Amino acid sequence: MADGSDFAVVGGGIVGLAVARELLARHPGSSLTLMEREPRLASHQTGHSSGVIHAGIYYRPGSLKARLCVSGARELYEYCDERGIEARREGKLIIAADDSELSRLDELERRGTANAVPGLRRLDASGIADLEPHARGVAALQSPDTGVVDFRAVAESLAADVRAAGGRVVTGCEVSAMEPSAGGVELRHGSSSIHAGFAVVCAGAWSDRLAVSMGAPSEPRIVPFRGAYLRLRPERRSLVRASIYPVPDPELPFLGAHLTRTIDGEVLLGPSALMVGARDAYRPWRLRPRDLAETLSWPGSRRLAMAHWRAGLREIRHAVSRRAFVADARRLLPELTAADTLPGPAGVRGQAVARDGSLIDDFVIHRTGRAVHVRNAPSPAATSALALARLIADETEGG
Repeated sequence: MADGSDFAVVGGGIVGLAVARELLARHPGSSLTLMEREPRLASHQTGHSSGVIHAGIYYRPGSLKARLCVSGARELYEYCDERGIEARREGKLIIAADDSELSRLDELERRGTANAVPGLRRLDASGIADLEPHARGVAALQSPDTGVVDFRAVAESLAADVRAAGGRVVTGCEVSAMEPSAGGVELRHGSSSIHAGFAVVCAGAWSDRLAVSMGAPSEPRIVPFRGAYLRLRPERRSLVRASIYPVPDPELPFLGAHLTRTIDGEVLLGPSALMVGARDAYRPWRLRPRDLAETLSWPGSRRLAMAHWRAGLREIRHAVSRRAFVADARRLLPELTAADTLPGPAGVRGQAVARDGSLIDDFVIHRTGRAVHVRNAPSPAATSALALARLIADETEGG
């Protein structure tokens, strides 16, 4: 690999690729190198998601997530249409199972309206039955603009755009350390290094390590959560037409176990949210000593576990018992049984946790000299990628 570049982007997920594309569009003729640690692009959060294109209902009005999800979804649909990538607006229902959840549904409706979510409307029990005949609840929000796509296909298309604009995309190239250098940043990989005039780090679950090495604050710290899915047997997929979501717990930045019909016709139930001992724990028993030590030594991890121990126990039950997992979903889909499901895929969410134990519920971006670090970019980062890339590129301007 050549030892110099105007720009370096660390991370070949959808956000890193969108940033690389945006930088080359703003600076035509510049040299850019994107470095991905894995042999294949989109190997982590991008390639392990259910593929949902979110409409922007859940997020606090005025937050980065709220602003960027709505605009990002619109741009993503346009991009997929231009590139011939299938993206279907199948819609979803967020269902209140009983009256105790109505106040939280009201708050979601308020947020969705404030965020200008397209087509959002309230349904009663009969309206739920019209759209999802097998679902039950007392009320729901319908989001017709929610859709599904293969985010790995989007990532591959963005990579093609980067290459077409003159950028280099290098896989199997793990950046192990960064440090400021004359007029830019030195990025070490293996036994070599590359000098970049400016670096953007979109390293997902590993983002905090590189940020701290460049002088960024020690928090937030990334704590890995494994999200496992079940999938419905083919003969039972007719139970779900599009996507069915519960009303989420407002104290946690997870949307609860939901049912999603994916772009390839599968129906997934999940994900769970189990704190694990490795940042790539696609199998629950995988442990990496450094990852585990950093999680256990971080005060925020302990405070989080103490504050949400009931939720933690529920997630452990879901991890060990398919029947328990399905039982929660039966509140919204009474006909579903454990026998209707099979093991499904899993992903790992790199969740930023503050020292006080709070789960960071917005995108977090820090700048250190000639580098920008994306410190927290969980869902809806994939939906928001094109809009988020513009914001990140703005951070590279000046200085």
